[in-house]
Amino acid sequence: MNDNKNIQASRRRVLVSGIAGAGVAVLSAAEARAVGKGAPAALPLTAQTTEGPYYFDARQVRADITEGLHGVPLEIRLTVLDQAGIPLKGMRVDVWHCNAEGVYSGYAGQGDGRSVSTKGATFLRGSLATDVQGIAAFRSIYPGWYEGRTTHIHFKVMSADGSRTMLTTQFFLPDALSEFLYTRLPDYQRSRVRETLNSNDGIALMAGSSVIGAVREGAGKYVASLSAVVDKAANPVIDRPPAPGEGPPPGMPHDFAGRPPSPPPGGPMGAKGEMKMRGPHPHGFATEEERIAALVPGNVKS
Repeated sequence: MNDNKNIQASRRRVLVSGIAGAGVAVLSAAEARAVGKGAPAALPLTAQTTEGPYYFDARQVRADITEGLHGVPLEIRLTVLDQAGIPLKGMRVDVWHCNAEGVYSGYAGQGDGRSVSTKGATFLRGSLATDVQGIAAFRSIYPGWYEGRTTHIHFKVMSADGSRTMLTTQFFLPDALSEFLYTRLPDYQRSRVRETLNSNDGIALMAGSSVIGAVREGAGKYVASLSAVVDKAANPVIDRPPAPGEGPPPGMPHDFAGRPPSPPPGGPMGAKGEMKMRGPHPHGFATEEERIAALVPGNVKS
């Protein structure tokens, strides 16, 4: 009888020990998973690009930058984040872009014949401070285009007092939408056909996917959105090309001639891998099929 009691007691001890051991094993596995996860990966920074030759501080703190210009209404909605994905409040955001005819305010030597002057004008320029969600939203019009460049919008992210610039870049809009507006609406129609698209614009290719804007239809407008990830401690050197008439076509190297520049070593912005220069023939589109293939994503015949 005593032997039976001892056996039962031993079994109970083994069972309790097994349960306790399992608990320790589960806890250790959970701890291991927590350690394995670590801190969330930092978001990649938004690519820097050339400032271009058409920036100046217009000192216009305003949401509506249209100044009554004709064009398709566009809300430019920029969200500024740090690399942890936290919205940055109180950052100064400057925006500037060309009008429906491809002309910027404040400069001479523009237009297809380089004969248009807008000196003294400030249209399509403005500054705002980001709100608690990191957002700066501008009321504007859909930009036009000019020789050597695809459709784009310039912006900067600066400290609240404007003394330090963390990001100078451009963001790009869908070619198919741009083409539809440029060929169907009188405000945008031109006597010439644009040859530079997202697929063969050197600046767009080098900047990559971090500056491709998302566009949706809103109530009576398009809304173009982009999240800009910045390093608050950054103060990069800004690339400022010469003003019109003092150098190559806006934002392009001297040997551009309608071709994208050579990529930096290792691919766009120093990333690993080769830059894929898919797009139309460097001197124009040989056929309408080539043009459509360049305009519409995925519409490429192998």
